[in-house]
Amino acid sequence: MITTVLAFLLTLGVLIVVHEYGHYRVAVACDVKVLRFSVGFGRVLWRRQATPDSTEFVLSALPLGGYVRMLDEREGPVPPQDLHRAFNRKSLWQRTAVVAAGPIANLLLAVVLHAASHWIGVEEPKALLGTPVAGGLAERAGMRSGDWVQAFADDDGRWTELRSLGELRWQVTQHVLHGEPLRLQVTDARGEQRRDIRLPLDQLESREVDPALMKRIGLGLPFSEPVLGEVKPGPGATAGLRSGDRVLRVDDQPVSDAYMLRERIGAAIDGDAGRPMRWRIERQGQVLELVVTPRVARDGERRVGRVDVVPGQPPAMVTVQLGLVEGLQRGVVRTWEVSALTLRMLGRMLIGQASIRNLSGPLTIADYAGQSVNQGLAYYLGFLALVSVSLGVLNLLPLPMLDGGHLMYYLFEGLTGRPVSDQWLARLQRGGIAVLLAMMSVALFNDVARLLGLH
Repeated sequence: MITTVLAFLLTLGVLIVVHEYGHYRVAVACDVKVLRFSVGFGRVLWRRQATPDSTEFVLSALPLGGYVRMLDEREGPVPPQDLHRAFNRKSLWQRTAVVAAGPIANLLLAVVLHAASHWIGVEEPKALLGTPVAGGLAERAGMRSGDWVQAFADDDGRWTELRSLGELRWQVTQHVLHGEPLRLQVTDARGEQRRDIRLPLDQLESREVDPALMKRIGLGLPFSEPVLGEVKPGPGATAGLRSGDRVLRVDDQPVSDAYMLRERIGAAIDGDAGRPMRWRIERQGQVLELVVTPRVARDGERRVGRVDVVPGQPPAMVTVQLGLVEGLQRGVVRTWEVSALTLRMLGRMLIGQASIRNLSGPLTIADYAGQSVNQGLAYYLGFLALVSVSLGVLNLLPLPMLDGGHLMYYLFEGLTGRPVSDQWLARLQRGGIAVLLAMMSVALFNDVARLLGLH
């Protein structure tokens, strides 16, 4: 819990400071007088000001944002000698640059963070797949347990190496959103018997990107040998199963991986009772046959079999580590892709093609921050990059109260030669506040629903 809270505060602190520093740095470059640089809102906990005429830097009690307060005639009287440094007196292009600098700083930070994550190296599951979901798109396309996906190709026919399962899932997500098929170059687990597979992702009925996407496509979990891990007290231990047993067959059907074994166990029930299964296992070079009768347990709304063993071993892992230039290139590409994905998802939610359950709030961010810190520095940097992209993109939305709303005002001024009237500014501000409060309410509701297991 403490790790999660500290990781969340660090995440907010870094992103807020970078965002506001973008505004501050460009404002100073445009000779705008900055009165206050605040991290957080509310009661001031700490302040520093070198001279009475310099910028006041403060840390406030509520760390859910920040602001840069600039000299502006619209917010109070300005001494005549400082009029040339007032924000409202600057040219349209200077004001635009100051406002846009915050989101741009977040996007540039994301590029650096993505690059740094790959410079350090990320441990990810190898793109070695388990049994595809029965009847799913992947199975119908010809994928099977033990397939090693080594490359993908777009319509241009150029093959690109896939280093990990994470990269494969990212490409699947991108092609689903674009409604395009995905060509894969696949071998067996030894890298032999190369063949091409075409995943017809354009045929999916739903293009919604959610945790169930891969299941709808039918891509299996990472390949895991059907070797038993921990054997807990229960039906498995009673039947004589031991940790390290390799499962060869269940009811005379071969077992290719741990996923298939879990599916067989879960389906071995008859009404309210478990159905006895004949297991053939290999133990220390000897082949044994055991009868295992699962107990019946509930998994959500359905009943499944359980034998209280941990089937499978940890999947094979690979280290995805890139050089200086390649890492920067990957950072730019990934930041662009995530930005486009964020905008596309927001658009789909707006027109009802994607669920508003995809909106996440501070509780989800805090949870993911804690998880990524526990996984290591490279994972945390990658997580920080994703949140930084989201913050940058969201701030560019044309909503009053956000940087994008101010940019829309400046666009109107540039096209018409006159600023938005005070009356319209007041109306738009009220509407913007309502929209933001609605989005925050939905995001917080989704957070609570996830914590309670309702989503």
